[in-house]
Formats: sequence, structure tokens, C-alpha cells
Amino acid sequence: MSDLQNPNTHLTAKERSTPSLPVRMVHERGLILGKVLDFGCGFGKDLDFLHQKGFDVQGFDPHYFPQYPSDTFDTILCFYVLNVLFPEEQNQVLMQISSLLKPTGKAYFAVRRDIQKDGFRTHQVHGKPTYQCFVKLPYTSIFLNENTEFYEYKHINQATDNQAKCPFCKPASRLILLAETPLSYAVLDGYPVAKGHTLIVPKRHMADYFELTFEEQKDMVQLSVFVQKRIKADFQPDGFTTGMNIGKSAGQKFPHAALHLIPRYTGDCKNPSGGIRAILK
Repeated sequence: MSDLQNPNTHLTAKERSTPSLPVRMVHERGLILGKVLDFGCGFGKDLDFLHQKGFDVQGFDPHYFPQYPSDTFDTILCFYVLNVLFPEEQNQVLMQISSLLKPTGKAYFAVRRDIQKDGFRTHQVHGKPTYQCFVKLPYTSIFLNENTEFYEYKHINQATDNQAKCPFCKPASRLILLAETPLSYAVLDGYPVAKGHTLIVPKRHMADYFELTFEEQKDMVQLSVFVQKRIKADFQPDGFTTGMNIGKSAGQKFPHAALHLIPRYTGDCKNPSGGIRAILK
């Protein structure tokens, strides 16, 4: 969604005199480690609290602290951000956080549980329409009451409780994860045919892409657009080839759908004319 459709998210930031409940709780539990990012930090009260506690912490907020992070982090905090975003915007935040998180790092999300109805309302202080919605995440819940829920997230290929046998359902920890959503993830291919060769994989075990739900298909497309920008920045390719192997006749080795995003470089083959059409020549 464009910012024009949901332009007042920054008005939901609260000017607090004390640090938030989520930051106090994760601090008391000893969950904040290493280099820290407060994603969607608003006016920065939690930043002040963490600085005072001696943490190496950075804040990002598209309105109040707009300098986007250039580093990766051991701990990322994202408190009461997702509830004021449209679903596509939520996905964008989740992709950004997963890409900013170090491989063995953890992120913590807090969402409101007291929202009765999704939609716009007139903000009591600012008198302008602000959006709010109920959010449920498929991550580990570490706290829940009638007003709020806290989640802990780590990269899918770092999960220790994943007992799946499929290498796409349980990607190897050695693989470099580029970004992740609740429905799909992107990793650099373990056996690349080119620098930056990336796989976009749905989390649900399904062999045929065309049998995925529309939401899953759309999610994979959104994720591919996100990681393509990173691949362009990291590898400077001259073009891309994208495609899927669906069925044994098409060369599919494992019965799990995957989209290949392959950077192309001038001179990487003698005659690129025809592109994908050349496969059957």
C-alpha cells in the first residue's frame, strides 16, 4: 500500500514519560543482547532507557528517526508498530527486520490485543484518521494478557524445534537468509548457478506453485521484489532470469515449490538470445 492510503501512522506514536512495558519486560528477562535496534521507535523513549542501561542501541522510525540502518543486529525490538499498518506494510516491516537481524539473532514484537475492529478511526488527540488492526504472528508467544501479546522471532533456518525432513521445510543453518515473512523465505542457493542465485520458498509444504493459495503466491512475489533490490545492491548484476521447476519433467528434484531468482551477467553464456525459450532448444 502506498503511504497516501495510510499517511498518519506516525500520529500513533505516544510521548511517554516512562519506558514501555515490552522493553521493560524483555530487559528484565535478560533477552536484550549485543547490538540492538529499536525498529519503529517513535519519539525514542525506549531508546533513552536502553542507552541508560548501557546497551549499544540504534533507533529507526520512518518519521522521527528516518536514517535507515546500514548494519545488522543481535536483537531487534518492534513494539506496537504492526497494529497500525496495512497487511502489505506489515509484510514489508517483517522482511526488513528479518534482513537486518544477524543469523543467530532474535527479534521481539509487541502487538495490541484490545483492538475490537479493524479499520480507520479518528485519533483522539490529532483529530485525523489513523488505521488499526488485529495482528496475529506465527512466532513464539512469550507473554499474553487481555491488552497485549509479545512474540519472539528467529530466522527459520535457525529454529531448533523444526523436525521436518524436507530441506525446504527445514533449510540448513549454513544458508544465508536474505529475508522472511510469515508465509515464505528467501535464501541464497546452496548450489548457485550464478553469484546471488536466490530461492524464494513458501513455508507450507507444497510441490506445485499453482496449488498454493493466492495469498502465498502474492507473498512470494512481494518477497522476490524485496530481495531483488538487495541482490542488485550486493552483486550488481546486468539482468535476471526467474523461473520454477514444477514436476519431474521440468527438472524438479524436491516436492516443494521454489522460485529461482538468478542474477545474470554480461558474458555468462555465449548467446543469451531467447532467454528461457532456449531451455527446450
